[in-house]
Amino acid sequence: MQTSVVGYPRIGANRELKFASEKYFKGEISENDLFAVAKTLRLSHIRSQKEAGVDFIPSNDFSFYDGLLDTAVLCGIVPKRYRQLGLSDIDTYFAMARGYQGEKGDVKALAMKKWFNTNYHYIVPEIEDDTKISLSGTKVFDEYNEAAEDGTETKPVIIGAYTLLSLCRYTGSKKREDFLDAVIGTYKAIIEKLENRGAKWIQFDEPYLVRDLSDADKEFLTKLYQGILADKDNVKVLIQTYYGDVRDVYEILTGLPVDGIGLDFIEGKQTANLIEKYGFPKDKLLFAGLVNGKNIWRNQYSKTLEILDGVKNKGINAVLSTSCSLLHVPYTLSAEEKLSEECRKHFAFAIEKLTELRELARLAEIADRESVDAYLANAALFDAKRDCEDEAVQRRLAEIKESDYVRLPERKEREKIQKDAFKLPKFPTTTIGSFPQTGDVKKNRSAFRKGEITEEQYKQFNREKIERAIRWQEEIGLDVLVHGEYERNDMVEYFGESLSGYLFTEKAWVQSYGTRCLKPPIIWGDVSRKNPITVEWSVYAQSLTDKPVKGMLTGPVTIFNWSFPREDISIRDSMTQIALAIRDEVLDLEKNGIRIIQIDEAALREKLPLRKSDWYSEYLDFAIPAFRLVHSGVKPETQIHTHMCYSEFTDIIPAIDNMDADVITFEASRSDLLILDALKECNFETEAGPGVYDIHSPRVPSVDEIVTALRKMREKLDDDKLWVNPDCGLKTRGEEETKPSLINLVQAARIIRNEA
Repeated sequence: MQTSVVGYPRIGANRELKFASEKYFKGEISENDLFAVAKTLRLSHIRSQKEAGVDFIPSNDFSFYDGLLDTAVLCGIVPKRYRQLGLSDIDTYFAMARGYQGEKGDVKALAMKKWFNTNYHYIVPEIEDDTKISLSGTKVFDEYNEAAEDGTETKPVIIGAYTLLSLCRYTGSKKREDFLDAVIGTYKAIIEKLENRGAKWIQFDEPYLVRDLSDADKEFLTKLYQGILADKDNVKVLIQTYYGDVRDVYEILTGLPVDGIGLDFIEGKQTANLIEKYGFPKDKLLFAGLVNGKNIWRNQYSKTLEILDGVKNKGINAVLSTSCSLLHVPYTLSAEEKLSEECRKHFAFAIEKLTELRELARLAEIADRESVDAYLANAALFDAKRDCEDEAVQRRLAEIKESDYVRLPERKEREKIQKDAFKLPKFPTTTIGSFPQTGDVKKNRSAFRKGEITEEQYKQFNREKIERAIRWQEEIGLDVLVHGEYERNDMVEYFGESLSGYLFTEKAWVQSYGTRCLKPPIIWGDVSRKNPITVEWSVYAQSLTDKPVKGMLTGPVTIFNWSFPREDISIRDSMTQIALAIRDEVLDLEKNGIRIIQIDEAALREKLPLRKSDWYSEYLDFAIPAFRLVHSGVKPETQIHTHMCYSEFTDIIPAIDNMDADVITFEASRSDLLILDALKECNFETEAGPGVYDIHSPRVPSVDEIVTALRKMREKLDDDKLWVNPDCGLKTRGEEETKPSLINLVQAARIIRNEA
């Protein structure tokens, strides 16, 4: 049996791409230096897969920032405001991803959103009415040639035309249907050029096909691919889907003149049933996604082989594949020296998943598997009992009552109590939480971890940073302050380190967006809080000022969604265990005099099922209550904030309101404040702070820019409910950008107060 990888991690095992890109942004290395690092990484990744025996190895799965942005640029989808800057190709590309502020102009970045149900963020391409979609780049051809010259035949990977057009934002009156012919012509040209270069297979990624699709969607998909594939000659085309099943278009896909179809058997709840009901064409290859590309637990060979046996028994020609790109998992376990062998044997990162593919493919061809060491070792692993249960946690979970999810009194009454208690001005100003993680901050934390300084030295440094942050916030006139989070490495890992049931890695980095990388902790067992986590820092910060300082926590939904979850218990139970742990922290903060507590739920939407029919029964019915459980025990005068960013929230606004927070801050600036209409339409009751500027860009917003945004917000939201804040935390920005941006924010809020 042959094997296939949908896509491979691209940042480098030691984040080489991140560091090279950041040096390039600072002007410390040249364009050629950046490209050299990228080439080294690409060839290394391809060679790793080749050495592991992978038959269908991807190329063009590499990106300097985002694969959808790459595809848009390949097709000439570059808005005029970026082309008019007159920058080099790579700098135009980065301007679209990060924004640009310099001698050639000032432009914001394109919007950024979560990629389906993952923690990866994509850049939203914009199509203007006069956009001329045509083949305009060479990246896919260059990277195919590069691999070929290195001795490896690859399958070039491109975001499929349907997914591209479905995820674009249309800024004028035209819609995707108006660009049908142009896109067909562009993708036909891509196929022809790759065929001329000798490509044998091309992979079109079409994850959008696992969503709910209407009859009009199906008709458009059919026209699109009938056009694209009309003149296809010898090169073979694979339509690759992932993150779910294709129940709405299965018959359409199997009827298209393609040579392979990639189906997800991990998250595709109905994939096996669709094959059972409708069969699978004999003249096509089924790329069976059975090795999980999103989680790090070992594959249970007996279950996977049972599915493969069923496929083979139906006479289906199958290729064993990852369920999706391995972009979502770290590179290799070999770098994890501190994880015990007892733990390590349960995990498979990208390199280890290549081994799983090879072993499974070999086992699929063997009748007497019980005589094969790899099969026996895998069976023994899953037969053994893992030490992961905590009776006290399970007992507490069982004792939760419905009343534990309800905060009293109701929000309107709390709002009056809190306004009297805090006496904040109209349009109160605040930040989302973190301040820049400068080099000295990282050095201090690293030195403490390595034992190079004492705990008291570490804490004294942070206390000094906190005091400077408080004084500076007072000086510029912010109304609700933060302590800066200088003690935190990551908003999830930091909390996980104080929770039982968690494991941590040293180098298990995964890409979140662009140069932003995370080390998701691993939920190994039942979760509980060992000791207070944030109380000491919050109490110290509050002691320095008469203004309210927010206690800063990460919520249970985000902690769960940004961790590698267990697969042996339900999402509901695991998330609720975390909620109980964070509830303990909330009540401790309140007991110690912290009057405003922010419980961030940046990843609320992340695990939301891609089909609306599953939203409540499979997610929102327990994710929203988990958040309510965290804060339901606080007093009426304690104000609960939460924060959400870089997802599409407009269609779940009622559920967000039902979280029963007192204040919610949203990402909004990159999406041109489109969320405001949804808030108004749904009569959103919670006080809200739509972000007035984008912190993922190095741009410094002007006072006029923020004033304009606030005026637009006032048209949709009541003055008494509107807060003024950035889009997100400021840890990734430099002080040279942060300070002038916040000074302008405060000045803009004062102008708006005078207008009200």
